[in-house]
Amino acid sequence: MLAASRARVLKLQSDMRWLKRIAIGFVAVYLCLAAVVWQVVSLPPARFAAVMSKLPTSENPGPLFLLIPIGPLMMLARAGHLQPGDMAPDFRLQKLHSPESVQLASFRGQKPVALIFGSYT
Repeated sequence: MLAASRARVLKLQSDMRWLKRIAIGFVAVYLCLAAVVWQVVSLPPARFAAVMSKLPTSENPGPLFLLIPIGPLMMLARAGHLQPGDMAPDFRLQKLHSPESVQLASFRGQKPVALIFGSYT
């Protein structure tokens, strides 16, 4: 009777070790997926859009969207470090129907500039 009890305890310990290994494996895979998603959401906008166009949409989400918190990761990756009142970083953009470009710094000290980011479609 003692031998049978000891055998069950050893079997249970062995099963627990396997369960721990499986759980560690799942956590490792989850963290790897989260790291890949972090890399993707940290890409420049054009490359990010190219990658995201190949993934399932929010209307028909795949398991990735259900398992990995893409929205919060995207908000963390895209969050800037500017605070209200900070000077906007300089940038240069090409004019819409012209080969000329405009640079934000060229307006500094001359007149106020409103930067509006969004879609007008």
